[in-house]
Amino acid sequence: MNNLDRWNKAKFTRSTQIEAQAAKIKANRSRYDAVSAKTGVPWDVIAVIHYRESSNNFGGVLHNGEHIIGTGRKTTLVPKGRGPFTTWEEAAIDALVNCAPYAARNKDWSIGKTLDLLEAYNGLGYRKKGLPSPYLWAGTDQYERGKYVADGKFDPNVVDKQLGTAALLICLRGKDEAIEPPLDHVPVTPAPVPTPKPNKAAGAAVAAVGVGTVIATWWHDLSTWFMGLFQ
Repeated sequence: MNNLDRWNKAKFTRSTQIEAQAAKIKANRSRYDAVSAKTGVPWDVIAVIHYRESSNNFGGVLHNGEHIIGTGRKTTLVPKGRGPFTTWEEAAIDALVNCAPYAARNKDWSIGKTLDLLEAYNGLGYRKKGLPSPYLWAGTDQYERGKYVADGKFDPNVVDKQLGTAALLICLRGKDEAIEPPLDHVPVTPAPVPTPKPNKAAGAAVAAVGVGTVIATWWHDLSTWFMGLFQ
């Protein structure tokens, strides 16, 4: 089952927790909007990544959640060597623009493509096992158990206690609504081509030409008849 199908079928299993976290996210929307304006990534997509990486703590970088903002240090986890960063916004822009999966390059923010990008942000290990990723689906009936507890180490019995990004997006946006694109992703509707207005002067000229033609033809026929009387 693909992510779009799961989105359409998903039901919350931790509604209270999901709603509480969504409220915290909305309270900081202005900060996510600022990064969205610089990267083209929808604000709520940035917000749910931030939740998974550092529980929406603005001391943690969007790359991997390391708390290095304002410390002068660089990241030591994948992606290594990023930074140092003075502000969370600076770090978030770097993560979205310069690091895989390069979310700022994405132009298709349909639900299915957005969910696939979020899965890629965490890694495709679950997909390779044929399992739903808790990075997306924890907190819904699309996920039960199984988690990578360390790089390359999967435990089938561990339940992810964090919420999934898809669960939060459903709460933030509504299941039937598309992800809101940033302004540069809004399609431009071409202006309708105006219908030409009749040119009265041209019409009068055409009419005059028509009358003149009729008179000329009548005079020619009359002259021919008159001359024939003397032949």
